[in-house]
Amino acid sequence: MSGTKHTRKRKHHHHPVNEKNLLGATLLNLVITVVEIAGGILSGSLALLSDALHNLSDTFATFIAYMATIIGKREANQKKTFGYKRVEILAALLNAVILIVTSTFLLKEAWERWNDPQPINSMIMLVVAMIGLLANVYAAIILKKDAHKSINVRAAYIHLIGDSLSSVVVIIGGVLIQIYKVYWIDPVITVLISIYIIRSGFVILKQSVDILMQSTPDHLDLSKIKRMVEQVPDVSNIHHLHAWMLTDSEIHLEAHIELNKDLKLSQVKGTHQEIEYMLLTDFNVNHVTLQFEIDAVHPPNLIHKENE
Repeated sequence: MSGTKHTRKRKHHHHPVNEKNLLGATLLNLVITVVEIAGGILSGSLALLSDALHNLSDTFATFIAYMATIIGKREANQKKTFGYKRVEILAALLNAVILIVTSTFLLKEAWERWNDPQPINSMIMLVVAMIGLLANVYAAIILKKDAHKSINVRAAYIHLIGDSLSSVVVIIGGVLIQIYKVYWIDPVITVLISIYIIRSGFVILKQSVDILMQSTPDHLDLSKIKRMVEQVPDVSNIHHLHAWMLTDSEIHLEAHIELNKDLKLSQVKGTHQEIEYMLLTDFNVNHVTLQFEIDAVHPPNLIHKENE
């Protein structure tokens, strides 16, 4: 394996997020929120107000995503040696908390409305919900192509998809109220929307916490890495292995490699490159730090202090 080939394969392409799309989605959601709050008050629909609150959380979500993307572009420095990319993870965490807290409040309001149904102007409810649906679908389309690039943008995108679905449910509820005068359907819709939002929020929350806690990525099998690395010539064992995600797309790994014989530094370089290349191509690990040893005095545990 040549050094040139190895270097070429190791290049990691990062596709930047279009922050203008995030700003556009933020402004669009703010307009939707104002319209739905007014419509909810005029129509008396709790479901429409819940959709408005959901849209308000979307406004915060996309704005936070926008600010995090801007801040995340700052270069690393002596104080922030890893740069500012994790601001996006913090933003995703905050977005998830906003989703869960908002939805919990809506569940409480829905219970009160269920026990005390209120008359609703279904026509206003329908018109405003349709406007909200069109605007949410358009905003989601704007962010779709960037959703796979960042967990932060993906969180905002999920907000918008959830709002689009909730608008559809509100429209269906408005039709039923218009035809059958079944006002109890309004709090039922609110509960359905809230449960969906809470579920989505917990998914994002778990992903964000896992990254901030430097958990091993789900797709990485450390035992498999151990087996493969220990098949490399001159390697006795790999131990004190740590793998974590700096961001949702950048995986770091560090480990101690014990050699079975004393090698020159120039010879170790080839072993280093082979392991690094394997980790990149087979496990998508972008950044590798290896410490080479011989006749190590500590136990060769995979994880430091494991089973000690």
